[in-house]
Amino acid sequence: MAGVTQARDGAVGILTLSEPSSLNAMTPDLLGGLATVIGEITGDHSIRALVLTGEGRGFCSGQNLKAAEALGQDIVDGVMRYYWPAFRSLRECRVPVVVAVNGVAAGGGFSLAMAGDIILAARSATFIQVFSRIGLVPDLGSTWLLPRLIGRQRALELMLLNEPLSAEQAHEWGLVRKVVDDERLLAEAMTLARRLAEGPTRALIATRALLDESEHASYGAQFRREIEMQAELRTSADAIEGRNAFIEKRAARFTGR
Repeated sequence: MAGVTQARDGAVGILTLSEPSSLNAMTPDLLGGLATVIGEITGDHSIRALVLTGEGRGFCSGQNLKAAEALGQDIVDGVMRYYWPAFRSLRECRVPVVVAVNGVAAGGGFSLAMAGDIILAARSATFIQVFSRIGLVPDLGSTWLLPRLIGRQRALELMLLNEPLSAEQAHEWGLVRKVVDDERLLAEAMTLARRLAEGPTRALIATRALLDESEHASYGAQFRREIEMQAELRTSADAIEGRNAFIEKRAARFTGR
């Protein structure tokens, strides 16, 4: 698929943005390929977690300005047609998504990293908004995701000042789970993804959905919604296995069903 390579390690799918000459800058082809590959690989129910990373020296340097004209004259229509499907596929993925950020995640690349579930960063990684530097506002979901991850004041600081955020600072602010040596990044991401792949997949994804829904719900409504989700999941194979394992004082063997 254009701009994206895929591999598999047991129950973990590995997706790599593969346009290293441009630091994996976004094009309609690259993001279209990403949306397609996510759909294909998660259509296989033996895949129970994903890792997303970038090839070469960077994760994603944002929009490829040379390819911007491919979006057409109506920028809103072009972005929603060519870019939104990839972001939606990550945000609503059937399995947990670990994002392994190697090198720079700039502009829309920063937004793309945040669309996954858990971010790991190489020690050389940097995160930068860049938009106001060129007279634009943050986009591709950044104004929704970033303040929810690090708070409004810190998000505004990054967006208004365009100062790069180091991997260590990103960890301190709660944006990334862990910072690892560059050569260990993929191995660490795979270890985390395998752990997630061994979990109760439906419950993990339902948990993500509840967190997203809670952003717009009252306490009472969310209280009820959680119990509705429990009622839906309690007869699943994994919930039954989890209860049995607890009673029998053994490790649960989840199947994702």
